[in-house]
Amino acid sequence: MITEECIACGACEAECPNDAIYEAGKDWVIGGETKQSLNDEHTYIVPDKCTECVGFHDEPQCIPACPTEAIIMDPDHPEDKTALLAKKEHLDAVGR
Repeated sequence: MITEECIACGACEAECPNDAIYEAGKDWVIGGETKQSLNDEHTYIVPDKCTECVGFHDEPQCIPACPTEAIIMDPDHPEDKTALLAKKEHLDAVGR
């Protein structure tokens, strides 16, 4: 998740292999379908698209890319590797 410390620099967006990170107010897309923005105040991560980089990298790439340490693991939504791999497979099937 991205906290209010975000300065909207875009560093995290460039690192995301799932295209799960969007600018504030920008609508997001999954499988060719456009969905309404999840946050109008700062950059946000779409939980349905975030695999914490499982299947691509050993660790999430957005966290170290953030110069303000505004990206943290969401303590209210922990996911195990099996669930994250299933999400990646789903994204591979429907399109990011």
